Amino acid sequence: MLKKLLVLLSLCCAALAYAAVDVNQASEAELDGIKGIGPAMSARILQEREKAPFKDWADLIERVQGVGEGSAARLSAEGLRVNGRSFKKAKAPKTPRKQREAQQPSAAPSAQPPAVPASAAQ
Repeated sequence: MLKKLLVLLSLCCAALAYAAVDVNQASEAELDGIKGIGPAMSARILQEREKAPFKDWADLIERVQGVGEGSAARLSAEGLRVNGRSFKKAKAPKTPRKQREAQQPSAAPSAQPPAVPASAAQ
């Protein structure tokens, strides 16, 4: 029973691996088979791919009109890959706490009262 379960699990994993479609090797029909890619987008992808293969997801997003980070994430979830890699949104680099505090204006009141012009004091 355990052997049958392991075989079934490995077959499922293999099926998922074959479901992935690499944008640099896919035919027009394979691209159309990805949910979210229609004939117009697959034509744009193939047209850009003729110029040069896509290096990574950022290259695909930059060169193919209509593909942004949101659609790249959806297409990746549907099985589209660029050089075998799925899309991962780039995270903004963390700013160290001391640098963040230096950038924010101080909210504490100053110890000295604001200077009053001599003409206003009279």
